[in-house]
Amino acid sequence: MLRHLTIRDYALIEELNVEFESGLNILTGETGAGKSIIVGALKMILGERASTDVVRTGAKKAIIEGVFDEADIPAIRALLDENSIDPMPRLIMRRDITTSYSRGFINDTPATLDVMRAVADCLIDLHGQHEHQSLLRTETHLDLLDNFGGLGGLRATYQEHYERVAGLMQERQELVDRERDLQQQKELYAFQIEEIDQVEPEEGEDEALEAERRILENAEQLYQSTAGLYEMLYESDGAVNDLLVKARNELNDLARIDDAFETALGEIKSAQIIVSEIAKFLQDYNARVEFNPERLEAIRQRLTELDRLKRKYGGTLEAVLEHRAEIGETYQLATDFEGAIERMDGEIETAQRDLSEAARRLSAKRHEVAERIEQAIAAELGELGMTHSRFEVRFGRQQNPAGWIRLPVEGRADERFAAFTNGMDQAEFYIATNPGEDLKPLTKVASGGEISRIMLALKTILAKSDRLPILVFDEIDVGISGAVARTVGESMHDLAHYHQIIAITHLPQIAALGDTHFVVEKAIEDGRAKTHIRRLDGEERATQVATLMSGAEVTEAALESARELMVSERSEA
Repeated sequence: MLRHLTIRDYALIEELNVEFESGLNILTGETGAGKSIIVGALKMILGERASTDVVRTGAKKAIIEGVFDEADIPAIRALLDENSIDPMPRLIMRRDITTSYSRGFINDTPATLDVMRAVADCLIDLHGQHEHQSLLRTETHLDLLDNFGGLGGLRATYQEHYERVAGLMQERQELVDRERDLQQQKELYAFQIEEIDQVEPEEGEDEALEAERRILENAEQLYQSTAGLYEMLYESDGAVNDLLVKARNELNDLARIDDAFETALGEIKSAQIIVSEIAKFLQDYNARVEFNPERLEAIRQRLTELDRLKRKYGGTLEAVLEHRAEIGETYQLATDFEGAIERMDGEIETAQRDLSEAARRLSAKRHEVAERIEQAIAAELGELGMTHSRFEVRFGRQQNPAGWIRLPVEGRADERFAAFTNGMDQAEFYIATNPGEDLKPLTKVASGGEISRIMLALKTILAKSDRLPILVFDEIDVGISGAVARTVGESMHDLAHYHQIIAITHLPQIAALGDTHFVVEKAIEDGRAKTHIRRLDGEERATQVATLMSGAEVTEAALESARELMVSERSEA
């Protein structure tokens, strides 16, 4: 929900702070007081383009900031992560506008207008008398239908099959695009494969051979040095081992006299053992030293062959082997290109068959859900005074000879349809508001009063499944009055059980039902007009409702009527 809105130096607003509540928030005020300015400022943090004219005269920049509670939803988390924006306990959206530029921020991190719009699309639906509303965008109708019917599981299954087909089609196209290059490379790769396979290199072979070469080349030094060291440590007169034994015996005698020598005795015993082990290792190594000129020459020749391959194919033996594996696969593909295409076509046919079945099941469920929505919305419109209205969900499909979706038709060839990420269906809401009228697309309904009631009917029916937690209604009640206004107010109040609603209204029947009521006022201060907003409580609310009923002059009779309206409206709501 939108918890806090701050506006500074925007149009007539010098500084405005408002704390909204859950439920139905009502904004009223005289024409020209600045209600629409507040909505305009709100649009700025929703990503709408800004005019530099909105900066208040004499100010350097306008600042609009909105703080949202309960905005930690998967779609927003994904958007923040995708754009490297840190999450916070509350979502903060801010817009700075100067006379030369504007900048957007989300959680104090710079954000483009596209990102701000994407985040706002997950939070707020703004309905105004002349706004481009989400329900009046045909592309949203299918989403609303699926949300209402709880078809998320079927839709996710379809999307998995769609992505599988799309991936295979892309692989096939890449394979076809490579065919000419493959044929041109075939002879080169055949030569390289033969050259590498004749040598038959093995992983790590060069390192092992280098180690063996070093040993054979230095066999004489290894033999002489190990023999000399063994003699020094163990066999010669005054050998290290003999000296350590003598020292050990001396320390042993001293330790019998004074315990202080125990540590030194232990250490010299360890040293004597280590020297003995080293001497044994040297003796064993010396016995194994090999003088083998034939083996040394063979190693040198083998390393020369491996070095030649390494120079040509990557610099290391690992690179040579990787190159051999890569060109081997490519060569195999080049020699059996038609077979590879045929096998991939088989995979695609199977995947398209699965996609077609998923699309058929999803479409069938959508038609069932459409019937329920049609009946529910017609009934709701009747409650709103549009008793002769008819509502219909119309479906379409795009035939395409190369479409991924194939549906059997009895007695003739299968029909093919284009596949989209959300299915094969195209859906649009149609309505007729008067007897004898033809059904027309909802997007072409012109009457403001009808639009407001249609919007409320749709929102009321779809409320529990609608993903948008905040609804803003900017004087959509224009063109209605009397009993219809009362019914619209009740519907709006009921809708506020599922959404936070911020409604600008001029109708007392709607204002009387607000959970929270604000009045927007314009005053002349220091010779300049300024817009303010303040929350009304108790008798102030009754006075404001009375003002909406009778005009600027509020009589006691008007106040009494307002109090009765607030009581009766609330009790019936």
